[in-house]
Amino acid sequence: MASSGMTNYDTILGRMVVDQSLCTETEVRHCVEEKKAHSPEDPITLEQLLLDKQFVTNTQIERLRDLIRESKDVSSQIPGYKILGKLGSGAMAVVYKAKQISLDRTVAIKVLPKKFVEKSDYVERFYKEGRLAAKMNHNNIVQAIDVGEVGGLYYFVMEFVEGKTLHDDLSKGKIFNEEEAIDLILQLVSALGHAHAMGLVHRDVKPKNIMINKDDIIKLADMGLARETSDVKAAKHEQGKAFGTPYYIAPEQIRGLVDIDGRADIYALGATLFHMVTGRVPFEASSPSEVMKKHLKEPLIPPDHINTALTAGISEVIEVMMAKNRDERYKNMEDVMGDLKAVRNGKPPLLARQKFNVASLEELEEGAAIEMAFDGENMIPAEAVATYRLWIIILGALSALMALAVLFMLTSK
Repeated sequence: MASSGMTNYDTILGRMVVDQSLCTETEVRHCVEEKKAHSPEDPITLEQLLLDKQFVTNTQIERLRDLIRESKDVSSQIPGYKILGKLGSGAMAVVYKAKQISLDRTVAIKVLPKKFVEKSDYVERFYKEGRLAAKMNHNNIVQAIDVGEVGGLYYFVMEFVEGKTLHDDLSKGKIFNEEEAIDLILQLVSALGHAHAMGLVHRDVKPKNIMINKDDIIKLADMGLARETSDVKAAKHEQGKAFGTPYYIAPEQIRGLVDIDGRADIYALGATLFHMVTGRVPFEASSPSEVMKKHLKEPLIPPDHINTALTAGISEVIEVMMAKNRDERYKNMEDVMGDLKAVRNGKPPLLARQKFNVASLEELEEGAAIEMAFDGENMIPAEAVATYRLWIIILGALSALMALAVLFMLTSK
């Protein structure tokens, strides 16, 4: 789009308004031609033309100016990449859409903000994220491409996913039907199973870190909190600290246990599935600390009690995934997958039901037993038998009274 009479700023601005889908390339070219046709005595900028024709707003122009300043800094420092636009930013990083010039492909580049560059812990965590992501090779995990530093700027290049996050849908109030939710979650089960097999625990499974591309393919992102299960040094350093997101965090992460394993991801995935099929998070409160207390103490409301369209099967699976005691959860993602596939095919989740039965037996062993009685065919709670017998007596008495009333009416005539 560069041409005589166009400044470098105009060229970048023209490209960005198209990349940001603010207007079409044809509209930008029309403005460029009009700019060239203006008299040198009465010059006009591309920015002003875009505003005059209402292709962009003043607010959008301000944002684009900031983005151009930032991207020029990044582009001038990271060799081999051309910044196309800003995808988003958070407390820990800024993410840009870029083109990898050598392979002519679109990528995403995460950049560590300057305020963290002087802090060695943040730099180490940034590099660690790239290294851990590079260990994995799975279709449902965002692929790591490169990580490095140039001129004091730390960057992490990864696969660009065109689409949305699961959070985008949930924040708009979408409630997924059971089949759609299971189909999406099964892809995450596969991704996390791969990570666990590589000795990694994600530790921050949540809707914002789950991307959905245009073909409904799930991509698990952000290994910023991931940890190797064999990294004893890191585990001891983090002991007693709660790492994770309050709405989806596992109880053992809240307690800051040293030996966090894949079952923490199973809990978070269960909380995510709960949110998808009910339209709300498992536990709500006025502060993050109160939410985490509920993860530790408050019983989970069965999902099918909130959304009555759900089957008992998916509710049972979620309840086992979110058991507060990790020993009562599924052991691994393979077991989760087996029960979810069974529910998807209209069959009972046998492992979940087995765990419910085991939990009941453990309650009996602990002295919280319900007295049982034999009704001639089955073992049933003795209390139920007593209630049944009481109703038989009452009904018998009522029948006798009715018979006496009829007899009295007949003899009185």
